Amino acid sequence: MSKRSQRKIGFLGAGNMATALIKGILAAGLHRASEIWAADTLPEKRRGAERRYKIAATADNRALVRGSEIVVLAVKPQILAEVLDEVRPEVTTRQLFVSIAAGVPLRRLESGLGGRARVVRVMPNTPALLGKGMSVIVRGSRATAADLRTALRIFRAVGDAIAIEEERLLDPVTGLSGSGPAYVYRFAEALIEAGIRQGLSDDVSNRLVFQTLDGATAMLRGTKLPPKELREMVSSPGGTTLAGLAELDKSGFFEAVVGAVAAATARSKELAG
Repeated sequence: MSKRSQRKIGFLGAGNMATALIKGILAAGLHRASEIWAADTLPEKRRGAERRYKIAATADNRALVRGSEIVVLAVKPQILAEVLDEVRPEVTTRQLFVSIAAGVPLRRLESGLGGRARVVRVMPNTPALLGKGMSVIVRGSRATAADLRTALRIFRAVGDAIAIEEERLLDPVTGLSGSGPAYVYRFAEALIEAGIRQGLSDDVSNRLVFQTLDGATAMLRGTKLPPKELREMVSSPGGTTLAGLAELDKSGFFEAVVGAVAAATARSKELAG
């Protein structure tokens, strides 16, 4: 089998996540530029995709669905139902639909596409924009094992991707990895401000925090040790690290993070409801 797929893939929507996927697909050699196209109502989005990635673009959603074997639903959740209504006449069983619309469950996707469509639902996160994303995939009632493998190949082009069996688990996935980057950014904000309050310049504090976070992540990946063991390795009795950790514990840091994921998970369930 050729490393480069001959399937044509169309993107309904040419926003940030769609173009990140296009960039990753091209870099991984999954499709040639001539096999990819995108539809968007905004001329500037179409022109940007054509210019940057040398792909075709159209304002005609129905034409894109009609001419694609794989259709990535990359429009905002608020307008997805309207778009599905529009393209439904073009839906056949030969197409695979891949949805990255947050909070839109498979039952609504399948119903909106006419009840016969092969659908997989994906929860990616924003580091996919830099090829460092984490995506979780679940397949619908008519999607095949081959469809799942296809989706995994696409999303592994922009980071890591895994498949799960139960759609209900996409809510905690959303609360953890979907919203997780924002928790890290908030932590980074706090560390930067802490450095500044202790007398460091803004530039120095930023540089220290970014490299510290990068290095800590590299340690987690490189050593393959559990976070608890790595934490204990740098926590000498009576030392500075234990003093800082004690303050975090006193402020309820651990439970606050657990609570943030729980709150985001609950909100994801509400949105899907």
